[in-house]
Amino acid sequence: MVISAPEPAQGISTPLENPLPRPEYPRPQFVRADWLNLNGWWKFRIDDENVGLERHWFSATDYAMDIQVPYSLECTLSGIGDDSFHPCVWYQRHFEVPIAWKRKSILLNFGAVDYRAMVWVNGVLVAWHEGGHTPFSCDITGALLPGNNVLSVRAEDPPTDRYIPRGKQHWEARAASIFYARTTGIWQTVWIEPVAPSHLESARITSNIDGLVTVESKISATGPSQFVTFSVLEQDRVLASAMSLADGPGATVAANIFDPKLWSPDHPNLYSARLELHGPEGILDTVDTYFGIRSIGTQDGKVLLNGNPIYLRTVLDQGYWPQSNLTPPSDQAIQDDISRAKDLGFNGVRKHQKVEDPRFLYWADRMGLLVAAEMANAYLFNDDAVARMTREWIEVVSRDYNHPSIIIWTPVNESWGVPNLADSRQQAHLKALYYLTKSLDGTRLVIDNDGWEHTEVTDLFAIHDYTRTGAEFTARFENITQGLPLPMFGKLYLAPGYRYNGSPILLWEFGGVGFVPAADREKVPDNSWGYSGVEQDQAAAMSRIRGLYEAIARLRQICGICYTQLYDVEQEVNGLMTYDRRMKFDPEAIRAINSLLV
Repeated sequence: MVISAPEPAQGISTPLENPLPRPEYPRPQFVRADWLNLNGWWKFRIDDENVGLERHWFSATDYAMDIQVPYSLECTLSGIGDDSFHPCVWYQRHFEVPIAWKRKSILLNFGAVDYRAMVWVNGVLVAWHEGGHTPFSCDITGALLPGNNVLSVRAEDPPTDRYIPRGKQHWEARAASIFYARTTGIWQTVWIEPVAPSHLESARITSNIDGLVTVESKISATGPSQFVTFSVLEQDRVLASAMSLADGPGATVAANIFDPKLWSPDHPNLYSARLELHGPEGILDTVDTYFGIRSIGTQDGKVLLNGNPIYLRTVLDQGYWPQSNLTPPSDQAIQDDISRAKDLGFNGVRKHQKVEDPRFLYWADRMGLLVAAEMANAYLFNDDAVARMTREWIEVVSRDYNHPSIIIWTPVNESWGVPNLADSRQQAHLKALYYLTKSLDGTRLVIDNDGWEHTEVTDLFAIHDYTRTGAEFTARFENITQGLPLPMFGKLYLAPGYRYNGSPILLWEFGGVGFVPAADREKVPDNSWGYSGVEQDQAAAMSRIRGLYEAIARLRQICGICYTQLYDVEQEVNGLMTYDRRMKFDPEAIRAINSLLV
């Protein structure tokens, strides 16, 4: 049974914006029927001298360039394709509010703007936001004019600042090593929607496998005698319902589902639901959503899904596309990536150094793909980095809390942002992020520091190992019952002063076997490479991959893997697919190899 919340019609487009890029509803877990998609062609200016504020570009009309939102200027789908340093850029477009929305409050929503955003409507500053991977909204009602309105956005993204959470976006001019093209400015959908002055702001859904579903809703401008209703739906039939009076700025509603159908990769059962805010004058707001019921935990060195052991067969997924960088080029492209991962025998992905588009998580929920969600890290440590990381990570966990596909949170990868864990302050920050995550979400597993330098506060002991062959891997890990071998590269598995806490062991990066099909060898960048070397023929690459899997299958102490990686990214050629998503190997052969791990 897969029941998903119905999506509204795709966003309205103007003749200039036909076909509308990314027309699907951008926030699938909090759906309103009425909305206007503002993607498409905007006017654009580059502000390398940072003079736009002083010269009031938010009110100017001489924007000489055009850009296709939501694609960043660095990628070709934007219509610009300029990957050089541009730390400050401006956007502008005109829009009209539909007449049917008269007497409503109008919310302006941004899926993500990297890194800092200032927003004006008709020259009035309506929003400021810092954080390149999380959404923000503002009420623009007071700034609107009858008929035509002008929306201006200033985006600032310092390209060389390594104290900003940036993930794999390189701080040097050219993509190299494990770092890729930058994404500056708007890179997810922009839209407006009408609401009542008092409306639902958010809904946090927590489910238990016994069927209890609790919804914590937040309400804007709460009024007297308001209440919230929650209905679980199967087509036109109500499976369960409940209501609660508003208490201060919110309401908590709980309902019970008899004999719940649990969510898993093999059976991605979802329940559609509807939240309504009521007042003395009737229904004030209606939001459609959905949820899945599942549990995740650990016991005796294993990961448990719904109380049963599951071997995590995941693949590293960087979330990049050749024509659009961090922005998925289309909704279908997201579905295709998930389908290919499952066809290859993987039951999950590790979204690496990227806070993924909500539409990816929506399709992972629907199609049945486990997700290890990871913050895009800064690289250096200071007070500003701590504040930025903490604020944005809170927003990430809040945005994605309801997705059943997410089973693991990872705030830090390979000590990025905490490069000196002999420093007590950096140790404290690392552990604080673990406890912060647990305080925000007690239902999921948390990895404190993916790859190495773990503390005692981690739910999973994730290690990275790029041993070249199965024989070498077997030799390195033959005494695993007595302890893990020393890492081949990087840092020690434990931070200074800490001991292994007995948590389940994940081989959370391995493989990295490079191979470039003969037809593509003239196309790849001249700095192409693979994590553990590049093989010259397909058979040799497959032999190494199979050898590694066979060696891992003999180690019962490892309860999950993450193969590097699903597809090539720019100069990295260690994907199972090329960057443009063509298979390098027989999918059935990879699937058979994955079946060795149970």
